[in-house]
Amino acid sequence: MFRFNFSLLSAYLNPSSLVLPTAAAISLTVFSPDGHLFQVEYALEAVRRGTCAVGVRGQKCVVLGVEKKSALQLQDPRTVRKVAMLDDHICVAFAGLTADGRILIDRARIECQSHRLTVEDPVSVEYITKYVAGIQQKYTQSGGVRPFGISTLIVGFDPHDTVPRLYQTEPSGIYSAWKACAIGRSSKTVREFLEKNFTEGLERDEAIKLTVKSLLEVVQTGAKNIEISVMESYGVITNLEQMEIEKIVATIEAEKEAEAERKRQRVVATQAGQATMAMGSSAPSGTSTPQPPSGVTAPGGESGVQ
Repeated sequence: MFRFNFSLLSAYLNPSSLVLPTAAAISLTVFSPDGHLFQVEYALEAVRRGTCAVGVRGQKCVVLGVEKKSALQLQDPRTVRKVAMLDDHICVAFAGLTADGRILIDRARIECQSHRLTVEDPVSVEYITKYVAGIQQKYTQSGGVRPFGISTLIVGFDPHDTVPRLYQTEPSGIYSAWKACAIGRSSKTVREFLEKNFTEGLERDEAIKLTVKSLLEVVQTGAKNIEISVMESYGVITNLEQMEIEKIVATIEAEKEAEAERKRQRVVATQAGQATMAMGSSAPSGTSTPQPPSGVTAPGGESGVQ
């Protein structure tokens, strides 16, 4: 059955009533009146909707933890990864669009290989971070393209150095160094948790435990949706097995239960103390029989004065 579209007729008769998107909203290289690039902000929103990734820098190691989505029944889980190697000594995790991450990782790997062939020395962590951020920034001011919808956490060790490095890049091309950082969904909540619980000079087990704890702020399904990678020295990286992660999660849950029990006992003790104080203040104090004043006849007709 044919239905006439009165809204189209109205727009045809009165073109001024047709609302079109502004150039700032649809164009990559046009600023909005208040100084924003909307396409870059939309890319940041894609990052916020991605799975969470956490990086924690210890004294002699750096840990990457990512939230991974559950694989489908017939899907090979080895093909669903958010952590990748850029070089023998550099690792990256990302949050956002997986396809964008694959392209950016491939370009970073080629740059690492080219650097080795050109200067006969591996890249530093900051160098490859700056390269990745440069590509992301380039795609915010070029026509016919869109920004990369990912943020990255790049970790590793510089050549001939034992200090672990942790960097973050954003779709806008910004990069910065961190002691502990989170990207992806609920990253603000996880970052606040890290700010409260991070301490300098964490050992390997402590850094892993803090990473898992921070991911459990977001992941409600336990160890099966957590992936942990640990880089301890130049060129040495370990991916924790599922059983190891489950043991860490079980330890954390036991500590949470013990802490909840201690809090409950403190509350009970406080309430008991308050009840005891209330009973003590309401109990009658010792009283004596009042004596009649001098010169007043006591009951029975006898004078109170002898």
